[in-house]
Amino acid sequence: MLVSGLARGIDAAVHQASLGTGTVGVLAGGLDRPYPPENDALHAALCDKGAVISEMPFGWAPRSRDFPRRNRIVAGCSYGLLVVEAAIRSGSLISARLANEMGRLVFAIPGSPLDPRAAGTNGLIKQGASLVTEARDILEALAPLIGKLPPSYHTAEEPPDLAGAPAPEETDRMLVLNALTVAPVEVDELIRFTGLMPAQIALILLELDLAGRIERHPGGKVSLLMQGD
Repeated sequence: MLVSGLARGIDAAVHQASLGTGTVGVLAGGLDRPYPPENDALHAALCDKGAVISEMPFGWAPRSRDFPRRNRIVAGCSYGLLVVEAAIRSGSLISARLANEMGRLVFAIPGSPLDPRAAGTNGLIKQGASLVTEARDILEALAPLIGKLPPSYHTAEEPPDLAGAPAPEETDRMLVLNALTVAPVEVDELIRFTGLMPAQIALILLELDLAGRIERHPGGKVSLLMQGD
């Protein structure tokens, strides 16, 4: 399910593309005051096939200050947040900051350094956000969190049963520890390197996290904490 702000441009495209699979629109104003007006038909479609939510009362006309407040709800409803384009001063960067503070994964699509609309996303990547060039980049990063592999990892005839994944053994734990360094690495890289199931990796990382052995970074990355840190 995709969550967005029912705004012009990318937001509207996200909702339109996900009407058949699940989408939630978060409004800055009251439920009866969608903005912008040209998205009224899309708002009606979400009410019929998805969901529309708001923290504001009925009749509330959205003000400029309400949109950043709305963005924290978008970030909080999601496992991760994707920034498609953003200028240096952009509400999307506020959303990314809020998502990071909530412990959500932050993804960004790179762009030309000459395009001011890509300055924000390129900056996020430099700060540790996960670079995205295709949908699979997001699916692989989310897999350990939701306990579900991307479709291409398995056949339709025999879907994986992650709930029945074998508990990690000591050799598996050592495999993960040997793959970790003080440099942050994405969880999907650990999955590819070790060959372990995402559920096993998630459990091992949880054990290491509780033991104070690893540090988590923006973009869903992890690194090994050196003794004495």
